[in-house]
This record gives sequence, C-alpha cells and structure tokens, in this order.
Amino acid sequence: MSKENPRDRKRLLKRLKNRYRLVLMNDTTFDERFSAYLTPINVIAGVVFIFLVITAVVVGTIVFSPLKEYIPGYSDTQTRLNAVSAAVKADSLEQAQAQYVQYFASLQRVLNNDLEESEIAELSSDSIQRTYEGLDFSVSEEDKRLRAEVEAQEQYALSTGSPYSAESIGLPGIFFFTPVRGVVTASFDFTSGHLGIDLATEEGEPVNAVYDGTIVMASFTSDGGNVIQIQHPNNLISVYKHNAVLLKKVGDQVKSGQSIAISGNTGEFSDGPHLHFELWYNGTPLNPQEFIAFSS
Repeated sequence: MSKENPRDRKRLLKRLKNRYRLVLMNDTTFDERFSAYLTPINVIAGVVFIFLVITAVVVGTIVFSPLKEYIPGYSDTQTRLNAVSAAVKADSLEQAQAQYVQYFASLQRVLNNDLEESEIAELSSDSIQRTYEGLDFSVSEEDKRLRAEVEAQEQYALSTGSPYSAESIGLPGIFFFTPVRGVVTASFDFTSGHLGIDLATEEGEPVNAVYDGTIVMASFTSDGGNVIQIQHPNNLISVYKHNAVLLKKVGDQVKSGQSIAISGNTGEFSDGPHLHFELWYNGTPLNPQEFIAFSS
C-alpha cells in the first residue's frame, strides 16, 4: 500500500483553511445586504454544533416529558411501582405458602403417627410443659355469674310442644288479626323443625301485624329472605318471613291489622310466593292455628 503523501495532507489543510465570502445582495439593485467570511472548518464545526444542540433538545424533551411513555419497551413510573409492589407481594406469598406447606406436612405426620421417638420426647419435654405452669383453672366470679344466668334462663328453652293457651299467656279473649290472606299449606310441626305455618298467597299481598307491638327486627337473612319480627305484650313475639318488601323499620310501633310488609318469595327456603308465620312465647314456639283462624 502506498503511504499518504505529506504534501497531499498539507494541500487538504490549506483547502480547509481557505476563506470564502458569503454574500447576500439584492438581485435587482445588486446592493450588498450581508456578507461573511467562512472556511470549510467553520462550516463543519457549525453543522456539528447545530446537530448536537438539536440532539440534546430532542433527548431532553423525551426524557423529561410524558413522550417517553410512547417509546416501545419503556414503562411509566406507576407501572414500575406496581411491578415492584407485585414482586414484594409475590415474595411474601411464597414465604407464607412455604410456611403452610411445612405446617400441613407436620400435621400430616402427626395424624399418620410418623413422628420419630426423639421428636415425641421433645414435644413431651419439660420445656413445653413449663408453659402451662402457674395457670389458674379455678372458676372465676364472672364465670359463676354467667353460669347462674344460663341456668336461670333454661326455663325458656325450647320444649317439645305448645303447652300454652290464650289464658296462660295472659291474653284471654284477645282477637289476633290474620297476618295475610291465604291458605295454610304447611302446618306447625315441632318434631320436623317447622316452627310455624306456611300461608300460600299471591305475591304482592299485604302482610299485617297480628297484634299491637314494636318492630324488633327488620332485615334480610339468607334462609328467610326479608324477615320482620314484632315484640308484643306478655313476652309474645310474631315472626313473618319470605317477604318481598318490608314496610316498617326497627323501633316502629304497629297496631293490630296494620300492614308491615308485602308478601313475596325471598330466601333460600322459599319455593313460591307465601308467608312463613311463627308465634313465640317465652322462647317456646306456639302453634299459630290454635290462636288464629286460618283458611285451609
């Protein structure tokens, strides 16, 4: 290969240093408006400088503005934070899972009687038994009072029948209003756990209070649907289940025959529009048909 001639290098440098005059003039009058002396080196340096400035402006705009989110593969700050949070939660879940796996493995060994003799001896060692030393197993005064209250309330426990009459509950000659217009489709049966009667009726029929009292419950239950309960005088309670809408709230005073709900078909134990009606006295369910005249 031929070596570069020094004269050619000098000749190139001389050309780069040659001065050229840039002139702007009026094409009609030939008046000179602007002139400047330039060299190829200055032109190259100026172009490089302008390129660097434009590059810095573009990069700065992308980095310090939301435009960077539109770059493929670049995630925003919230996404990165969510990723970090997910990683921390995943790590915690892995640790919890490992603890559960170890716990269930140990439990399975205990159930299968696979413990070694050394492990059994360790479990029955004094170091574990000492944790029970000093405990007081005597009956406290609070426990004695609680037991006395429970024993005193046993007289209100459910019995196997309805031994009460209108005279025995202190309401002789009282007229009970029919709760809803309908036909009895299921009677009171204590042995099967049906502690009331079912009255088949059209959906939308008004449900009425059987006697004066105060609303003590008006809420939704999974089995009874919309349930409303009235506390009457002499510890008598009436219960109305499977209603479509409740018209009264807890604390409302109602009169005999006043509408308290709209019949419906709510609750898991309902298979059609009807009212499940119950009467309770001192914790004992009563047969409503012994106190109220129903259509059958």
